[in-house]
Amino acid sequence: MNANQMASPMLNLYPDSLGGTLKDVTRFLQSEAVRGAFGSLYILPSLYHTDLDRGFSVISYDLNRDLATPADMEALGALHIDLKLDFILNHASVLCDRFQDILAKGNESVYKDFFIDWNRFWEGYGKMTAEGYIQPDEKYLKDMFFRKPGLPILMVRFPDGHSTPYWNTFYQEVRYPRVDEQDLMRISAMQFGGAKRLAAHINDSLDHGMTPSHIDFGEFEDAKASVLAFLDSNRKYLGQMDLNIESPLVWEYYDQTLKQLSGYGARIVRLDAFAYAPKTPGKRNFLNEPDTWDLLGRVGALADQYDLTLQPEIHASYAEKTHEKLSQAGYMTYDFFLPGLLIDALECGNGQALSGWAREIQEKGMRTVNMLGCHDGIPLLDLKGLLPEPRIQQLIDTVVARGGMVKDLHGQKNVYYQVNATYFSALGENVDKMLLARAIQLFMPGKPQVWYLDLFAGKNDIAAATDGGAGGHKEINRTNLSNQAIAQGLEQNIVTEQLKMLRFRNTFGAFGFDSHLDIVSDGASLHFIWERDGCKAELIADLKTYAFTIRATAATGDAWVIHP
Repeated sequence: MNANQMASPMLNLYPDSLGGTLKDVTRFLQSEAVRGAFGSLYILPSLYHTDLDRGFSVISYDLNRDLATPADMEALGALHIDLKLDFILNHASVLCDRFQDILAKGNESVYKDFFIDWNRFWEGYGKMTAEGYIQPDEKYLKDMFFRKPGLPILMVRFPDGHSTPYWNTFYQEVRYPRVDEQDLMRISAMQFGGAKRLAAHINDSLDHGMTPSHIDFGEFEDAKASVLAFLDSNRKYLGQMDLNIESPLVWEYYDQTLKQLSGYGARIVRLDAFAYAPKTPGKRNFLNEPDTWDLLGRVGALADQYDLTLQPEIHASYAEKTHEKLSQAGYMTYDFFLPGLLIDALECGNGQALSGWAREIQEKGMRTVNMLGCHDGIPLLDLKGLLPEPRIQQLIDTVVARGGMVKDLHGQKNVYYQVNATYFSALGENVDKMLLARAIQLFMPGKPQVWYLDLFAGKNDIAAATDGGAGGHKEINRTNLSNQAIAQGLEQNIVTEQLKMLRFRNTFGAFGFDSHLDIVSDGASLHFIWERDGCKAELIADLKTYAFTIRATAATGDAWVIHP
């Protein structure tokens, strides 16, 4: 892959985002209106057999039969577009075969150490509680980062009746069966009338989120033990269970997965949640060093067998310099600073911070993947250390005032790392701002990644976010588009102008990681000049009026204007 191909624009979507299936996505890319605009495609992991978190809880890396077929993957490969897919290093779904084997066989399961037995991990570092899990000593917990309140454990019932805690960083849900009078009569000596009353009370308690052990059995206390045993033995789980990277079986799984992704035609593999995978008592529990780099090195050696390029994904503030560490280790790094810097520049009419960041990327030789919006949110808190904190808060307030949503971690202010909104809505649904933001993104150093909904100037979907429940805030920016909506969108100027710029960025010879880039800024104006092999591309932008010009000069000397 040459330097221009590596830096080509990448479309980012779910397999059902455009039209409903991957086949529809392929037709979209083949269409005359879109052909030539993208050199890469990033498909999010609902492509796989998954259950929760819109794909990030993987049951298996087999294709989701509702959305994609092997024939669809072959048709996609025939487009000669570089494919990027996800690999979730830290965890797998409770419903995966390996965890289900543990539930069925307990300590007899060959996979019992495939996931992290909390008590075995913390043995010698804390005290056993009456509930059956070790409470680590405070000196080991004080510096650790957890994604949710309390200890990250899921109590799992083994066939012999005892419960074992397993490490569970992200989502979990325990479901107990609803009972009827016949269930209760079968497991206790109750008569029909009492069983009917107790069944109604138990079901109502469970429906209100109460765990069985906290239900008041009142006059039926004698039946409590047998009822609790019945409920516990029939409980079901949902969630994402952390993998034990000390297990050789996990490394076999890693190898099998990378081979499978390569078989789908992947060239780039995004490593999701990798920074949580290495765990040591007392360490931070996020990007532990040097453990994380050792992990990436081992995974990289596996990926090399299949000619895969790894792209680790991590959110951290600019001040922490994690992006630099990844770059120095030889990885392409996500430019999570550009989305906020662009909003700041367009709101303030000043591009000094933005142009300074662009120069820093060049000076430090970082290869980045940049974006405006994405499936997660706009990472404004990543800007800490790059912009003053009051200015960051002003950006957050602006996006929220325009309908954006904030989801705090642990319910604490400034622990969240993103604001959920479409980029178009974050810009006040201003067409001129959106087109200029796209133009600047395409002229920034790096590989431009384009969220499908940004391409169509999608607006905040408040109804979807509201209907989505506790995790629904992200649905504000994940609206699926029907084929009819796509056809209508392709007739809009804001869409056709973006596609014209993307096609230019993808096909013109001035761009690439080995190109020369000059950046001139006097505050309110930006001037980007890309040159390579006699080709020159220029962007001249006014951050106060949002007017901009894109000019091209070919190696032959021919010159033309791309925009306006």
